[in-house]
Amino acid sequence: MPVTAVDFSYQLDDRYTRRAGRVYLNGSQALVLLPLLQRERDQQAGLNTAGFISGYTGSPLGGYDIALKQAAPHLEKHHVHFRPGVNEDLAATSVWGSQQATLMPGARYDGVFSLWYGKGPGVDRSGDALKHGSYAGASEHGGVLVLAGDDHGAKSSTTAHQSDQAFVHFGMPYLNPADVQDYLDFGLYGFALSRYAGCWLGMKCVTDTVESSASVSIDPERIDVRIPGDFELPEAGLNLRWGVMPLEQESRQQLRLRAAQAFVRANGLNREMISATHGALGIVTSGKAYLDVRQALDELGLDEQRCRELGISVLKVAMPWPLEPRQLSEFCQRHREVLVVEEKAPVMEDQLASLLYSAEPRPRLTGKTDGAGATLLPVTGELNPLTVARALGQRLQALG
Repeated sequence: MPVTAVDFSYQLDDRYTRRAGRVYLNGSQALVLLPLLQRERDQQAGLNTAGFISGYTGSPLGGYDIALKQAAPHLEKHHVHFRPGVNEDLAATSVWGSQQATLMPGARYDGVFSLWYGKGPGVDRSGDALKHGSYAGASEHGGVLVLAGDDHGAKSSTTAHQSDQAFVHFGMPYLNPADVQDYLDFGLYGFALSRYAGCWLGMKCVTDTVESSASVSIDPERIDVRIPGDFELPEAGLNLRWGVMPLEQESRQQLRLRAAQAFVRANGLNREMISATHGALGIVTSGKAYLDVRQALDELGLDEQRCRELGISVLKVAMPWPLEPRQLSEFCQRHREVLVVEEKAPVMEDQLASLLYSAEPRPRLTGKTDGAGATLLPVTGELNPLTVARALGQRLQALG
């Protein structure tokens, strides 16, 4: 039976359950559990950290509020403080302040890791606070995840919303989970990335994913974080500190983006889920769109073996912006054509167009159009497996 929010609060301290197997959670419950897993990982590493969560009540993350309130006593017991904001701006400003805790004399903790949450229009409303916090940075043993409740189909919002471009404007790398397990895995990797690169990190929480349920592994030792060996941080690091002037902040933010790319590369967060030995069609996708791709392939009668025979590969991207360039370049240049399957306005496709501009050999790039100007995948509404299957079928026919 599914674990209800109330029942879930009683199971949060069952360490045997965490290590012994899997549990059934929905997306909101996974996001409640995430800071508890982070706190436990820090304790195992000899760190005395605390967690802070703030945001504004509203769909499509309304279920997150409910789960947090029901688990609040348990969260407090484990030094994770949940404090909803009067509005999204104040919540983001509070999260910004949490990263400054260790800069004050008499700090009680080694660091405070924080989560901000809000629906897509709330991301827009809080742009000033989120951008200032992003440029200020995260503390060495803190870290910030910005959870954006994107409602691509306007099922419970006044507008159909996509936060990707806002994250780019904030200079904030972001992750795009595909399922409930990704919420936990990407969340733990995300805190580690935020600490390493000194940046705030966005995480898309689309309606279909956050409201879904799945059997997931919640072992806090599941994640093995690797520090990049091919990127050299400045001697003083990139974490938040006092006295950084605006132009220096801008330069530091560019270094943080490169550090984030190195972290993704070192930890293999972008994963080639289907790998063909000869390359006809390489599919680059992320988040919920990855699940649409897999279902579309199934509906076309293309299992993994048949995909490999036809030269079809699938790359699941964890961080759509900024894309990690090395793996993407190598993947794309192995194929005659690269099809980018992403929801709404293009983000990855535009980056790949720039990345592959002078590549040799240069594959044909398709996605929102077929490469000749005709519409292939929509920039409005939501993707679904049927739409993706039609696009795949067209491109496979074109490739012969």
